[in-house]
Amino acid sequence: MLLRQLEYLSALAREGHFGRAARACHVSQPALSAGIRKLEAELGVQIVQRGRRFEGFTPEGRRVLRWAHRTLAEQDALRSDLASMRGGLSGVMRIGVVPTALPVVPLLTAPLRAEHPKVRFSLESLSSREIVDRLDEFDIDVGMTYVDGEPLGKVRLLPLYRERYLFLTPHDGPFADQDSVGWAEAASTPLCLLAPTMQNRRILDAHFADHGAAAVPAVETDTVAAVYDHVVAMGLSSVVPHAWLHGFGAPGGARLVPMSPPRRTFGVGLVLAGRGPESMLARALADTAAAVDVSAELDRAVRRHLRDAGEG
Repeated sequence: MLLRQLEYLSALAREGHFGRAARACHVSQPALSAGIRKLEAELGVQIVQRGRRFEGFTPEGRRVLRWAHRTLAEQDALRSDLASMRGGLSGVMRIGVVPTALPVVPLLTAPLRAEHPKVRFSLESLSSREIVDRLDEFDIDVGMTYVDGEPLGKVRLLPLYRERYLFLTPHDGPFADQDSVGWAEAASTPLCLLAPTMQNRRILDAHFADHGAAAVPAVETDTVAAVYDHVVAMGLSSVVPHAWLHGFGAPGGARLVPMSPPRRTFGVGLVLAGRGPESMLARALADTAAAVDVSAELDRAVRRHLRDAGEG
């Protein structure tokens, strides 16, 4: 059994297509298929369901794939370990991030990159559930997600900040000059919110329910950019996490107003696999997170934007 064959399996699972998997591995499609067939013959099981195209993995194949991810993760950990002994970390750190936390990532990746310039980063916007699954499959090194409210399984948690909310609304709208906006008030106005499949939306719905309200958005989306675009283009409002201010601020023509504090708060943090190898890269990001006061940085961004809005 060769590590290369395991890389073929991992690429096929990621790409879902023989041709794309072959290109990702820089081999021909026949070479990739032959490598997988050789692995099947060696193990004595069928791994891949084949038709005219890739149709998924057999139950045995899914077991082999899980083992392959673990083995490749151990290989990456070994390489990182040896690289650090040669004089500095290197390699690609794979980070899965819930969309609401994406603006926070540079607070950690920038200082880590400054200390270890050979490290590269691969960021994916994932749901909280996808992050847990991908960590369990050793398909990402670290996740940044909500750390309470929904089960995470066996992971190591590193809290970063507690999420707060602001009301993003047109500058000439009925709430623009208020000192704060209540949850029932927010639910009564045309909104653009993230989709119900995302944990942030489920959290917001719980906050609305705590105040006897229910939001029925005019627009639902799965991207931060689309929320901002629709607030501006359609004159809608939104309830946004305070972390967005660090990366995005407020779009032109819109104003930020503090929301009244919810009855419960939810934390965001790093999650690392609770079993198996912990790569040197993941450990380095955890060390960086311990040295950076993410909560204070986000609070400064909120104060700056609210001050600028008051002066505008």
